[in-house]
Amino acid sequence: MRNASSLPPALTRRSFALPESDACGVSRGRTRARDLTTLSRGVRAPAGVEQTLLQQVHPHLVLLPDAVASDETAAMLHGMPLPPWLQSGDMLHLTRPAASAAIRRNGIHGHRRSLRATEVVRVGGLPVTSIARTWVDMAGQLGVEDLVVAADWMVSEHRRDFGDPRVAKVPIAELHAYTSSLRGTRYLRRLEEALELTRVGVDSPPETRLRLMMMREHLPEFSVNCRIDPARTHRPVWTDLGSREYRVCVEYDGLHHLTPEQQALDNERDALTALAGWRQIKVNRLQLRRGSAVVVDPIRRALRDNGWRG
Repeated sequence: MRNASSLPPALTRRSFALPESDACGVSRGRTRARDLTTLSRGVRAPAGVEQTLLQQVHPHLVLLPDAVASDETAAMLHGMPLPPWLQSGDMLHLTRPAASAAIRRNGIHGHRRSLRATEVVRVGGLPVTSIARTWVDMAGQLGVEDLVVAADWMVSEHRRDFGDPRVAKVPIAELHAYTSSLRGTRYLRRLEEALELTRVGVDSPPETRLRLMMMREHLPEFSVNCRIDPARTHRPVWTDLGSREYRVCVEYDGLHHLTPEQQALDNERDALTALAGWRQIKVNRLQLRRGSAVVVDPIRRALRDNGWRG
């Protein structure tokens, strides 16, 4: 049997639409060779080649020029935090205008919606629903807590005396204004509830979940990214969650805290926190998974020791 002719380099590492291979002078017979996999009608991929999500989406948007990546697909392209069960990427989500025909293609979950021009952005050159619009579209899939996790990620911004400044992907005032413009949208109450719980300055999804756990247990609300000003210390200290009234702070220690460099920085922070007269409680991911009985009781005791009567 004759070996299949080589594909143009542009088509050897990613899936492609047949109009793309046509434009490269590849015959339709060549696109039926065994070294190519048919992913969907009019879409081929080199067998055994791993692809990024952007590469998987690309050929479908070539075939559907009025479509945009949306929902879980858009969330993953933006880097939005999602619960694990939504991160498989087994189905690609595309949205077409409400007046267009429904999308019926293998591996595609199609949607039809009316989108404003401001609700579509470019990611890697491809049209994708904006971060805020993607958050709205995910409200049918996500509960309030997961929506807060995503919203905290969107609005997070801060400037500290260490590290790079963080700029909000969507400023919280803009997110409030956008949500207020969505009258009649499905799941609007869920979105509004999540927005009421959203806070600026959170560094990671576990910190959001920790903060919400503390709120559910009716502890006084702690400030996010709380600055402890110098008293006897030589510089300010920044803590994940802090109650200035009761001088209690809570730190979430993720995996990056296990490196020797980070542990040295943490030891200095811990010493300065104690010098400032604050009680510090540390929480790690295993404790967070075990639930509020493990996490909240030490925080509650520290608050009561420092005068809280809740």
